[in-house]
Amino acid sequence: MVSLSYNKNKEFYKLLFTISIPIVIQNLISSSLNLVDNVMIGQLGETYIAATGLANQIFFIMTLILFGGNSGISIYIAQFWGKKETDKIKSVLSIGLIFAVFMSSLFFIAGFVLPNQILGLMSKDTAVVKLGTEYLKIVSISYILTAISFAFGFSSRSVGRPKLPMTASVVSLLINTVLNYILIFGHFGFEAMGIKGAATATLIARVVELCIILYGIYSSIPVLAVKFKDFKSISSDLIKRVGKTALPVILNEGFWSLGMTVYALVYARISTEAVAAVMITNTVNSIFMVVGFGLGNASSVMLGNTLGANEIEKAIDYNKRFLVLSILCGIVIGFAISLTAPWMVKALYQLDASGYETTIHTLKILAFFMSFKFYNTIIIIGTLRSGGDTLYSMLLEISCVWLIGVPLSLLGAFVLKLPVYYVVLLVNAEEVAKLFLGLPRLLSNKWAKRLV
Repeated sequence: MVSLSYNKNKEFYKLLFTISIPIVIQNLISSSLNLVDNVMIGQLGETYIAATGLANQIFFIMTLILFGGNSGISIYIAQFWGKKETDKIKSVLSIGLIFAVFMSSLFFIAGFVLPNQILGLMSKDTAVVKLGTEYLKIVSISYILTAISFAFGFSSRSVGRPKLPMTASVVSLLINTVLNYILIFGHFGFEAMGIKGAATATLIARVVELCIILYGIYSSIPVLAVKFKDFKSISSDLIKRVGKTALPVILNEGFWSLGMTVYALVYARISTEAVAAVMITNTVNSIFMVVGFGLGNASSVMLGNTLGANEIEKAIDYNKRFLVLSILCGIVIGFAISLTAPWMVKALYQLDASGYETTIHTLKILAFFMSFKFYNTIIIIGTLRSGGDTLYSMLLEISCVWLIGVPLSLLGAFVLKLPVYYVVLLVNAEEVAKLFLGLPRLLSNKWAKRLV
């Protein structure tokens, strides 16, 4: 029986709160930034919500691939930090920065040069494609900046300094909110720019966010203050070691994000109303999932540091507590979404009666699956990845998305022609499958390995 008593687990909770609370706040702020865009654009109508939602699918895919790369990099940084071999951290981070800039450059080129063609594949609605193109051409300029911020932010968490990326996100959110108000609607003498104003506000906020992170790293976190010589000192052996662990995570996030994009395409083919409902639901999901991702990232860091210090049994014990906490938190969050969904949608969005009902049904389905999502977040992000068991993690997640979720979404939308909320219900069957298929690996403790 796992005890969650504070008196019996003071060390665990102290570490958990120290690491997870800044991560939760940062993720909440990042999600709020998207919510601010979503809500303010939502005042212009469903077409604008759908346009920004589909345009941001490009950013969504990029961030997940970057998340995969940075997660793989962070596994080594966390374990080197736990083992107190800090001299190797800069070399690992340098690999992460090279990867981040390379990948984000590809997405910038695609979003800036081919926005109309990309969005045309996602929607038949010419108005949605036109507006989305205007948004994407501007916001894609921020991709490389965001990628660098991600790399330093993940590394900061791995060495026990999560407050820096949190602070940068707070300032970024404030700037984005104020500039959205000014540029979208045209206040304080500025011209009303509409969807272009939202994109411009996001770009400026990302520039400020990166400046704050770079200043913080190079003024107060010397272990992460990468210099040109650190790039030259990267050894082929280190690249192979990190790559062996990171590649499955990158492929995992890449194929998972493509699966999510297939879902978005399916919803877009149902109707513009369906896209708007799902985009609103995804935004609400990102707000409430900050707790799950906070637990997941905290478990990754804590388990990685503990495994790096060769405290295997302690890591296994910590993991049990994270899993129980994830289920409890998921149940509470699910109830919160069910209770607040009607108020949130009415207060924040301008929807007609049909769009409102569709969105409410979709949110309630999301609420039901929240405990599954929390549990799986710990398994994938924390448990399996912390010990380098990234290949199994990849196979588990990709198989559930592509062999269960994607086929069921196509069946529901195009064969059974179900309303979008029932399609979302079918898609979430992958979360149930992921839980049961991951359980045997979890119980085997094969994931609990020291890599450094």
